[in-house]
Amino acid sequence: MEMFCDSCRQRLKNLMELIQRASKNLLQKIKDFFESIQCCPCLKRNKPAPSRLYKPVLQQHEKEAAQEFLQHIEEASESKVTDTECLEVLQTLAASENPSLQQSAALYYLHVSEQLKSEMPEKYLEPYCALLQSNDLDVQRNASLSLVNLLVEGNVNKETVVQIGLLEPILELLGSGDATVQCNSCACVATLATSVLNREAIVAEGGIKPLLGLAKSYDPRVQQNAVGAILNLTRSDKIQLLLCKEGALPVLILQLQSPDSEVQYYSCSALTNIASNPRHHPNMLQIGDGILLKMLLSLMSSSVVKVCCQACYCLRNLSLNEDTQADIVAMNFLPQLHELLKFSSKSVNEAALAVLSTLSENHSNTDAIVSENILKTLGKLLLIHKTSPGISNYVAATIHKLATSETQKAIIDSQCVVALLQALSHLRVHDESLLYVTVCIAELTKHETIRTQIIQESDANMTAYLLMLSSQSENIDLCFQAAWIISQLGRDEMFSLLLRPHVREIIGYILRFLKHQEIRFQHLGLLTIRNLRKDSHFAAVFRERELMVQLNRISQQTVETEELLQAVLFHKEGDQKQHNW
Repeated sequence: MEMFCDSCRQRLKNLMELIQRASKNLLQKIKDFFESIQCCPCLKRNKPAPSRLYKPVLQQHEKEAAQEFLQHIEEASESKVTDTECLEVLQTLAASENPSLQQSAALYYLHVSEQLKSEMPEKYLEPYCALLQSNDLDVQRNASLSLVNLLVEGNVNKETVVQIGLLEPILELLGSGDATVQCNSCACVATLATSVLNREAIVAEGGIKPLLGLAKSYDPRVQQNAVGAILNLTRSDKIQLLLCKEGALPVLILQLQSPDSEVQYYSCSALTNIASNPRHHPNMLQIGDGILLKMLLSLMSSSVVKVCCQACYCLRNLSLNEDTQADIVAMNFLPQLHELLKFSSKSVNEAALAVLSTLSENHSNTDAIVSENILKTLGKLLLIHKTSPGISNYVAATIHKLATSETQKAIIDSQCVVALLQALSHLRVHDESLLYVTVCIAELTKHETIRTQIIQESDANMTAYLLMLSSQSENIDLCFQAAWIISQLGRDEMFSLLLRPHVREIIGYILRFLKHQEIRFQHLGLLTIRNLRKDSHFAAVFRERELMVQLNRISQQTVETEELLQAVLFHKEGDQKQHNW
């Protein structure tokens, strides 16, 4: 790395000593210093502009002055950037009533915020209080920008920033008349609000009202960061209520119309969080005569994928209310939703499925969903994304809810059964989505026509896989659902033939079920014996001694339970007669 020449290095050392002594003619000596080295060849190199998330509004000569003043840190390790000597100088500069000296400190922090790779020592945050409260606009701009950089890059602890008292001056800067200062201070609040502890502090210090005011700013940068800060505050249920009381809902709904896609996304995400609590739904839906639903439906057509997805998730949360579901379906919503299911983006597919899954919970929507031919699209989606947990979960849950006696033919024609069976064999045992798929297939086996198709699509590999799942003792729900499928399919002679080579495995899990403490497992074990004993091969095997002993134990247990039940009922009847007497 290039360094100062010896001559300039000595001059810089002299300057630092002067600053440390805070002499009366310090300002003039700083000016003399810049004049003495500004023509030195070591400062004439061109450097690429460092990348940053937030662009500072600085004049070119200010950037050059900051580079000249801070160049000395490049010759040493990172620890030299924040050593004790530098801290003492910064404290002196920041506390000065001279704006030029404060500007030097602010520029130093700006430079450090772009170069620092590790965490800044807590003591280095102390001078910020004076800098953020400076009367000089440039000092406010540079200091707030450097703090944003440090927060965004994780160079300072968010909770520490609040604990040492920097939140109050940051919130005061929200009231600045300068858009750059507003932008930076909003960005600080937005980043601080990612901390659970800090959210409470921001609200307690009165941060909600100024943020809502800046969310309506004409400056897109200010608006973006203000709405982003509000979004982070909505991650708290308690603060959601306070935001609604302060009038956040009309502001956020208005920003859905913003020409800035980031503002649309942040405001829609904030509304999604608020809509996760049904108590807010009435207030959300009565604003502007229900304009929120219309705006969300419009955003579903956005070319910006994340905006489109977020609109779906917000609608999903609002759809928890059945009356709202009826309003959504009545707005010709399903054709638009169907188009998103056909979209090439997997994230859009998942977002649309989230809404569809919620709508399918209400049986009054079943006919409308089926008549839109959405089932066929679900089958195709699952065939394409059979290893995708998100899509598998939603598709399986939706088909499960739509499965009725009336929809059997539509499900068979849709290829959903084939897709579910393929997904079953492709998903791994520890995938959560495997349980969703297995539960769905188990539900479908209750319908005779669909059960027949499942049997026709099954083979030896599928049978072996189901038996393997039925032995998953560490996942009792998955184990139960797989055994249920075997029991139901085993009623058919074709499937029982596939089971014959696995008779030992079947007896093994039936015995485990009969010994299980949960009644549902005992019942399923008995049901499996009843269904499979129609096959003479299984009927003979089921007469084995160990199995008969276990069946006799359950029988005796049932007799004892019945006797106890009768005794209790008789005792209650006697008490009642005595009471009446």
